Amino acid sequence: MAIELNHPALRNARALVREGKVVRDDRDAWSEAAPTAAQENRFIDDHGWTQYSHWHLGIDKDADPHTKEAYFFPFGDFTRVHRSGVISGESRAGQYGHTEIRDELHKLLELIDEE
Repeated sequence: MAIELNHPALRNARALVREGKVVRDDRDAWSEAAPTAAQENRFIDDHGWTQYSHWHLGIDKDADPHTKEAYFFPFGDFTRVHRSGVISGESRAGQYGHTEIRDELHKLLELIDEE
C-alpha cells in the first residue's frame, strides 16, 4: 500500500476554503462531524467515486478506486471543509509517515485560520 497525495482533493479543499465553505470547529469535533458509512454510501450513489475521492487527501493508487479502502484522510462532510478533519488528518498523516500529505494539511489549516 502506497498512499499518495490526492491532488484533485487538495484543489477541491483549497477552493472550498477560498469560497468560505468551512466549519471552524475544534479537533475533537471530527468524531461527530465525520460522515457516517451510510452518508458516504449515499454520496457515492448520488455523485460517484470520482467526487468521493475529492474529499480525501490520501489515495492508494494500488487499490481499486471503486472501494472506500482506496481513500484516506477525509477533511469534510461533502459540502464543507471541517477544520477538525484537517487537524485530525494532519496528525494521522504525521503518525504514519505521510509527510507530503501532513505538510499539505498543515498548509490547508493555515489557510483556514487566515480566512
